[in-house]
Amino acid sequence: MYKNKSIIGWALYDWANSVFATVIIAGFFPVVFKSFWASGLSDSESTFWLGAGNAAASLIVVIIAPFIGIIGDKFKIRKQLLTLFMLIGVISTALFYIGGMGDWALILALYVIATVGFMSANVFYDSLLVSISSDAQIDKVSGLGYGLGYLGGGISLALCVLFSQQPDLLGLDVAIDAVLVCFILVAIWWLVFTLPLLFWTEDKYSKNEVNNENVINQTIKLFRTVFSNKQTRLFLFAYWIYIDGVDTIIRMAVDYGMALGFETGDLIQALLITQFVGFPAAILYGYIGDRVGAKNAIMAGIGFYALITWLGYNMKSADDFYMLAVLIGLVQGGVQAMSRSFFARMVPPGQAAEYFGIYNMLGKSAAIIGPLMMGGVALITENHRYSILSLLVLFIVGAMLLSRVKLSSD
Repeated sequence: MYKNKSIIGWALYDWANSVFATVIIAGFFPVVFKSFWASGLSDSESTFWLGAGNAAASLIVVIIAPFIGIIGDKFKIRKQLLTLFMLIGVISTALFYIGGMGDWALILALYVIATVGFMSANVFYDSLLVSISSDAQIDKVSGLGYGLGYLGGGISLALCVLFSQQPDLLGLDVAIDAVLVCFILVAIWWLVFTLPLLFWTEDKYSKNEVNNENVINQTIKLFRTVFSNKQTRLFLFAYWIYIDGVDTIIRMAVDYGMALGFETGDLIQALLITQFVGFPAAILYGYIGDRVGAKNAIMAGIGFYALITWLGYNMKSADDFYMLAVLIGLVQGGVQAMSRSFFARMVPPGQAAEYFGIYNMLGKSAAIIGPLMMGGVALITENHRYSILSLLVLFIVGAMLLSRVKLSSD
């Protein structure tokens, strides 16, 4: 199966763009923003503006994702739009290099643009899964993409950590200069490893008649169609809730570890562990999903996350944090990959980008309830352990809704 160049090219885009998710979003950008670009602001001010930037980027994608999905299908330009948004992300990321101390407003604007480019390109990347794989192989292909993404993200993050600790390897004397160069390397990595998708991956379109309705009317009709189907509606609501729990753990793990007093070095090592465990685990999860069904694989992953939440509540040492990093790596990519392939089976012919526009809209609006829940519980109880335990609600409700979803092939 993996000898198919369309599939290999498609999966390598996950290797390409995960460098942004890992090195920029999860790794270096928050640290450099607070300590360098926004060094003139107080800790609370820099945290506020970084949070506002992330929220702004997510809100923009939530608004535009259904529209750009319809445009991609309507005019049969999914790969072209993926390329456009990828280039927006790449150029904006490379421009981080020009920011000096105190240029936080400029850098934050570039970060929002880069993040919008990254997330918008994923609308079309996800939609291509329908085009390149058959129903029989879709779980394995989706798992392969996430697996390569974890490996690529882990290798790139490890390299950037090395360069930041030994800037002389880049011929530099100061760590911050090495980190700024790493942002350019991230942009180059993202661009270069996108080329196999552009040259190898074939995008197939249905032979349906061209829809001459305007985009606004099509968007309204799309929402009515998607959410009028009971099974699609149930899955999307279930996905929105349980992926909120998954994303909250991704986004809040470092903050939670810091609240418990763990060292920054331990937290970065845990992030690397998750990436490298996630590589083989996501691929294996694709095979498991193929054998037991994507829905059953997702349900198992949600149950595993409930266990992780309980163990996080009882965590005592850095070794416990490492163990949790391994457990998260075992299921994080699998749940994401199987959710994508399960939803892909619900997509009508010729509407892949439209449907994945809504899928990504919900995915990007996730991680809203969870962080608010964690923050609120921590504030009320003054106990961070109770805050992570509260995420059990999201996994329980998400699993209950997912259990009621049935595909026509079931």
